[in-house]
Amino acid sequence: MRHPKPLLPFLAAAVLFGFGLLAMVNVGCSRRNDADSLAKIKNRGKVVVGVFGDKPPFGYIDRQGRNAGYDVVLARRIAADLLGDENKIEFITLEAANRVAFLQSNKVDIILANFTRTPERAEKVDFAKPYMKVALGIVAPDASPVSALAGLGGGRTLIVNKGTTAEAYFTKNYPEIKLLKFDQNTEAFQALKDGRGDALAHDNTLLFAWAHENKGFKIVESNLGNADVIAPAVKKGDTVLRAWIDAKIDRLAAEHFFLNAFQTELHPFFGDSVRNPDDVIIEGK
Repeated sequence: MRHPKPLLPFLAAAVLFGFGLLAMVNVGCSRRNDADSLAKIKNRGKVVVGVFGDKPPFGYIDRQGRNAGYDVVLARRIAADLLGDENKIEFITLEAANRVAFLQSNKVDIILANFTRTPERAEKVDFAKPYMKVALGIVAPDASPVSALAGLGGGRTLIVNKGTTAEAYFTKNYPEIKLLKFDQNTEAFQALKDGRGDALAHDNTLLFAWAHENKGFKIVESNLGNADVIAPAVKKGDTVLRAWIDAKIDRLAAEHFFLNAFQTELHPFFGDSVRNPDDVIIEGK
């Protein structure tokens, strides 16, 4: 009498084969999505860009309730050149800590939110060519005894924003410094004004503008950490959109777009704190 062969090995093989086919389909879909990223934006009729709403002069809401700032000017130019109209754009206001998540979940096509390029972030998103230089700085009240990084010892509190390079830098390199963390820039700077912290750390370019606009505060450090760059970011693997932005940045640099944007968007906020535009912008020569 013949005994039926066990079904389990065959079922296991079939399941594995099915998973293999599914993986191949997913890879193929991913590649098609990558290739179609520009076409999807054009078919949609608008580009969706993630920007800050509370970080002047880079991304903020002006008195007319419109998105404004250095990053926003670049975003509108991208919309104009990609879709023929700078108004064919949807701005999504976000916070530092959720920039990566908004790309990964397809809530935005591009991040233009003063996004510092770091190796850790580059594992999760793809950065295009940079358009700004940046380092870390510290600001404190004029009357504060804090006059340098070394003055933050002895139990003093440093204010930072969640998800920023400042948070990462001080957490890694100065774990003994007490950090007070906020989601929004407005919350962080208000905490400094209210005396809930002794000093605040952020991008030096932001602090140049803030200290210029807010009398009674001083920059006590202006070049901490690495000399980093600011760049647009797209979803990981979207090589088509990234390549388009790379080529666009090259062309904009050739026409001195970034220098002009510095004069109109940044210089009014920086005043004499930044005398040489090349200290903060990156533009082709």
